[in-house]
Amino acid sequence: MTRRSRGREVALQVLYQIEQNSGFKAADIRRFIDRRLLREAKLVEFTLDLIAGVKEHQAEIDEMIRQVAENWRLDRMAAIDRNILRLGAYEMLYCSEVPAKVAINEALELAKRYSTAQSSRFVNGILDKVFQVKVPAAAEVDAVPSDLESDAPPDAPVVGEENG
Repeated sequence: MTRRSRGREVALQVLYQIEQNSGFKAADIRRFIDRRLLREAKLVEFTLDLIAGVKEHQAEIDEMIRQVAENWRLDRMAAIDRNILRLGAYEMLYCSEVPAKVAINEALELAKRYSTAQSSRFVNGILDKVFQVKVPAAAEVDAVPSDLESDAPPDAPVVGEENG
């Protein structure tokens, strides 16, 4: 298990604990993380950033999951699966330094380790749909820079290209 995978694992554990016990205090969370990650500063910071990011964007993340989860209400999903989805979706949507496929793979590994045999397929399906929604939106923005847009018909020759 890589160090960042370990950080994701601890972040999932904390997110689950917070959801199950809203009275979980910040000092207890920090103590838990420090113990689990042996006070390794960069890894603790990575884990805290994941937790804070999921919590900060939870409403948007939950809405995205609701949009793509056909026939599944968020409150009917297993709590561990719901938090795995939140963590994976957060990394895909808000962590540009993490490739989407890495975020999905990490979420699948968490599902295999902490949930049921069917959960990894469920998590994969939901996060793949989040990816499909996310990627086309980004591709449209990057497809044609606004200064290169043209009113010419699509089959018109481009200046500087040879016809042939």
